[in-house]
Amino acid sequence: MDQRTLAYINLFAVLGSLEFLCRLEPAARQLIAGKKVSIGFSVKDGPSGTLWIEDGSCRMLPGVKGCQVLLPFSSCEKFNGLIDGTVTPIPVKGFHKLGFLLKNFTKLTDMLNLYLRPEPEKLKDETFFEKSTRLMLHLIVSAIAQIGNEDAIGRCSAGYIQDGSILLGVKGDLYCGIRAEGHRLFACHEQPEAYQAYMEFADLRLARQLFDGQVNAVACVGQGKIRIGGLISQVDNINRILDRVSLYLA
Repeated sequence: MDQRTLAYINLFAVLGSLEFLCRLEPAARQLIAGKKVSIGFSVKDGPSGTLWIEDGSCRMLPGVKGCQVLLPFSSCEKFNGLIDGTVTPIPVKGFHKLGFLLKNFTKLTDMLNLYLRPEPEKLKDETFFEKSTRLMLHLIVSAIAQIGNEDAIGRCSAGYIQDGSILLGVKGDLYCGIRAEGHRLFACHEQPEAYQAYMEFADLRLARQLFDGQVNAVACVGQGKIRIGGLISQVDNINRILDRVSLYLA
């Protein structure tokens, strides 16, 4: 596992999932209701991005230009420590927003962790299960893109992916995609208008079992629980990258 790749995943996939948490969970929106804050994360020899928060919604975008709060990290390892709770950063800009960081933002990330690393008992609640699984799909799509662009093995697979889009989703429910352009991958959090290949799960429960490593994808294809089609080489190479997602998100 490469710490630099993990930093890209933690910034754009994990913290990037806050956008979808706020769409799915009213309690998350309430934490940032009426707030307008931009938090920049700058990692030496790694990624940089800003979480733009405004009145109950948020979005992670590349770069730190114009951010109100700036959190610098001297290495990818230090930034990854923020995500696993072993590092507490000190802002070099935006001290007046410290209260928001320590209270609202910390509660928001704690809620995200609750959904992304749920206790088994929590998943017995159908509403929580659905929100958690939907959030996981968004996270995994973003992680696939970061691994395909930054991880050495992931880049090898991305090198074989032709320009175009691959559809990933749950039948009749939630669809996302991966767009390839010049052998770089980009996460799409809505159904692509056109796509060359697709992988479709029968339902949310199957998707969750696959995410948690409880079922074998090849067996599910044989059983008709996972449908694949189009340019199969595209799906095959996305699957190779998907295999590395569990390594980074474990």
